[in-house]
Amino acid sequence: MRVGLLTREYPPDVYGGAGVHVEFLARELRPLVDLDVHCWGEGRTEGVVRHRSWPTLDGANDALRTFSVDLSMAAALEGRELVHSHTWYANLAGHFAKLIYGVPHVMTAHSLEPLRPWKAEQLGGGYALSSWAERTAIEAADAVVAVSGAMREDILACYPSLDPATVRVIHNGIDTTLYRPDHGTDVLTRLGIDPDRPYVLFVGRITRQKGVPHLLRAVRGLDPAAQVVLCAGAPDTPEIDREFRDLFEELSRVREGVHWIPQMLPRPEVIQLLTHATVFACPSVYEPLGIVNLEAMACGTAVVASRVGGIPEVVADGETGLLVSVEENFEENLATALDSVLADPETAKRMGEAGRKRAVGEFGWDAVALRTARLYEEILKQA
Repeated sequence: MRVGLLTREYPPDVYGGAGVHVEFLARELRPLVDLDVHCWGEGRTEGVVRHRSWPTLDGANDALRTFSVDLSMAAALEGRELVHSHTWYANLAGHFAKLIYGVPHVMTAHSLEPLRPWKAEQLGGGYALSSWAERTAIEAADAVVAVSGAMREDILACYPSLDPATVRVIHNGIDTTLYRPDHGTDVLTRLGIDPDRPYVLFVGRITRQKGVPHLLRAVRGLDPAAQVVLCAGAPDTPEIDREFRDLFEELSRVREGVHWIPQMLPRPEVIQLLTHATVFACPSVYEPLGIVNLEAMACGTAVVASRVGGIPEVVADGETGLLVSVEENFEENLATALDSVLADPETAKRMGEAGRKRAVGEFGWDAVALRTARLYEEILKQA
């Protein structure tokens, strides 16, 4: 099968869960199919074609620049038998390829624009365009992959004209040979984190979706012995950046041991941070699955996460961590859950061990790729 995999993010430019997904899916698909990856960026290497937005659109709305990349990708897909797009940044390229070359289009929904209204704050009028692009592509796709059962329900609710039979669940995965406990402490020491004190860890972008302002307010009253480590960068907008900075400064005034790491750390350094955390915090208000929770679990760390989207399909409440409802008293209940794990190191250790076991047993990327390749075969037989 000659497959074109379409994405915005691809190594070395990966900043979110969708990029992680495509990176590992592509690695495991290569032995199974003839794969070309089309992504944003400059240059070309074997099996990877990078596209940049048209220079004449430099400074234009991001959605318009995205559409120019989509046109470039579509023009380069001639000869592929099937195309598979990830996120609205590439969905339109997949749709164009379907129309111009008559090939099937599979799209994976990592999130849904109708459920992310805060994106209007970042994209302005471009949010109307991104929403249009997603709707156009998803309603015409030959198959839609949902990364969780909850995501499938959201897709069918947002796009009721879809035939439910075309929406398939293939969970995100985790490489548990790569994400595994690292008991070294050199990274912690370099970053000024005390390896002998417990800490709460957050890893993610500064965006409304990830809920980090909720966490910054929730941790104010935690056990003073605990450190708070925030691996947080890539703010969506200047406004959310200012809000984060203000909350961080307020938090730093009322407790010690608060560490903010704004830069994107190399993966091995993040793994060491995950390994030594007493508890990993995921306060997302919207999360189709949440690969970062799998990463923490694979490193043997207990997770406290919001009970939204696909997170309950990953974090087993009371077994690998604790889930907190976002519906009422979210910040108060988040603080209570974090404190309860910090106060009971034995339970935290037990949850971490169970999380590692669950990640290894149920979320391997090899199985994800095999299910994806089988879907390709099924779709091509129907074409």
